[in-house]
Amino acid sequence: MISADLVVRNCRQLVTCRGPIPKRKAELADVGLVKNGWIASDRGTIVFVGSENEFQEEIKPRASCLWVDGEGLVALPGFVDPHTHLPFAGNREDEFALRLKGYTYMQLAEMGLGIQTTVRATRRATREELVALCLSRLDQMLLHGTTTCEAKSGYGLNMEDEVKQLEALQELGKIHPVEIVPTFMGAHEIPPEYKDRKEDYIDLLIREVLPEVKKKKLAEYFDIFCEDGVFSLEDTRRLVAAAKEAGLKIKIHADEFAPLGGAQLAAEVGAASAEHLINISQDGIQKLAESGTAAVLLPAVSFFLQLEKRAPARKLIDSGAVVALASDFNPGSSMTESMLFVLQLAVYTLKMSIEEAINASTANAAYAIGRDDEAGSLETGKRMDLVLWDVPSFSTLVYHLGINPIRRVIKNGKTVVMDGDIA
Repeated sequence: MISADLVVRNCRQLVTCRGPIPKRKAELADVGLVKNGWIASDRGTIVFVGSENEFQEEIKPRASCLWVDGEGLVALPGFVDPHTHLPFAGNREDEFALRLKGYTYMQLAEMGLGIQTTVRATRRATREELVALCLSRLDQMLLHGTTTCEAKSGYGLNMEDEVKQLEALQELGKIHPVEIVPTFMGAHEIPPEYKDRKEDYIDLLIREVLPEVKKKKLAEYFDIFCEDGVFSLEDTRRLVAAAKEAGLKIKIHADEFAPLGGAQLAAEVGAASAEHLINISQDGIQKLAESGTAAVLLPAVSFFLQLEKRAPARKLIDSGAVVALASDFNPGSSMTESMLFVLQLAVYTLKMSIEEAINASTANAAYAIGRDDEAGSLETGKRMDLVLWDVPSFSTLVYHLGINPIRRVIKNGKTVVMDGDIA
């Protein structure tokens, strides 16, 4: 028989989001529901998922086993947030007020605000200050059910401050339960000191910053803002090639404000994901559908920026693209750590079904950051990252708005949140 040191028994609903992963088309609506389900783990790894009778036949709990009563509760995998801008300082509340008066995101950028506001604040912050700020944000993510997140630099835009952000992420990964997947995004914007010398800044990234990131092993992914007025398709090709040479996997901010063709490029270069996609073209949709590149949609951005246009989730899903959801947590266009809120927005504003939104926030989100072999679903051999929700059914998570009904969060087989408090 198989040993277990943690057993969660008799969950009203056990939403496994089990494979095959990534989920495409109709598979995205299959959440692998087990009623009155039992799940067990040993040393943080899931060893059993199934019924009580099967459990009795297969599992021998250790003498020190922790038993968790799931009666009346709904269990889901921990959320995976595959797109955040976690390490930043300052806020942009003043700019938010300007947007409410009618200024657009791009107009604010042309005024030297937007990303540049956060760059100035982040450059002033010490690494220790960034760590302290991020610890609080990671606590909020955990309290809202996120157990794994990707986190980008991109608010330093020079050697010293890009490295500072990535080193802060490295330190956070050692001291906080949420697993952090680090992304180098020095190509987030053109820094003010290079405003009229973009080629010089690209050279700096390629010749100095990327080698330093590689030497210190600070990032797993490279991301770039491929957009009109920022980095062109040609710029993106050049930087992606250099990032690949440095051993980094690729993510691309694509087709957010203009249908530039970033999605097609992401598919062409074998990027792990193309992200935003509010203005993706039909050709871009088709190219993603034919590829393994995940379409990471960020519905909180359209909501926060009060945009009428949204990413075409239904077209992407129906075409066969791999669709994932993320928060895009950042101070300028999506100030939320809650993946539950993102899931709800996906249903209400992107016309995804509840089941599709759950899978896109877990299994496919894990795929988008290369963690689908260990996170994003409740299957034997994967990490015991599980959230117990005090709701009558998983549909209630979208039906009943404005609450956080989490009873317990388990990360790597250990309780890290209990009744609204960090354990």
